Amino acid sequence: MNRILKRAFLPSFMAASLTGISLVPLQPAAANDRILGDAALGAGTCVVTGAARKRGNVLRNAAKCGAAGAAVNLVGRKKKRNLGRDAAVGAGTSAGVRAILGGREDVAGDLLDGAAAGAAINILRR
Repeated sequence: MNRILKRAFLPSFMAASLTGISLVPLQPAAANDRILGDAALGAGTCVVTGAARKRGNVLRNAAKCGAAGAAVNLVGRKKKRNLGRDAAVGAGTSAGVRAILGGREDVAGDLLDGAAAGAAINILRR
């Protein structure tokens, strides 16, 4: 009887718990309606600046500045937008994410990409 219960209910419990775990992180992102747009704007900015400099992988550039765009959104949500602060937040986040992803040979370029993403978000979201 015990084996029958394990075979019958255990897969459904596992599926329900995995569904619950995957849906919970979507709620904070949905709370701010501009965070996904800012992340996409940052990712697009970095892809363009990376291509102009002929440095980096498209996916890594998109990932580092997507995170920078989200960070700029979170910092600028409660305070008045400031171009210098948004560029600094974008630059720092971009360099930090790039360090996590690996390949720290172009730190100045990572800072430039992130600052460009932060500045673009600031100018378009005023």
